[in-house]
Amino acid sequence: MSGKLIFWACLFIFIVFFIILYYIKKNKINIKYSVIWFLLFGVLLIFLIIPGFLEKITKLSGFDLASNMIFSLLIGVLVIINIYFTKIISSQDKKIRNLIQEVSLLKGDKNE
Repeated sequence: MSGKLIFWACLFIFIVFFIILYYIKKNKINIKYSVIWFLLFGVLLIFLIIPGFLEKITKLSGFDLASNMIFSLLIGVLVIINIYFTKIISSQDKKIRNLIQEVSLLKGDKNE
């Protein structure tokens, strides 16, 4: 991998890292949800920093090109993240529905 590509990839990772930290500071992202992104970018940094590591993993996993492996891994990670957030949204939806029902019952008791 060329030095320029490594530089730009590392720069991108650090920019996104600081954006996530900024959102955590402003309470726009919960810390437990940002851990996923920190882990993902940590793995990407390992691939970038250790020379030859990506090529070795590519050959061991049976991919012809490192880019194919990276795209496959990223698509897999994004699918897992999507499933995880869908589970969270479904749970929140149930909690909101229960809260609305409880508030409606309390308002009904007040009027009587």
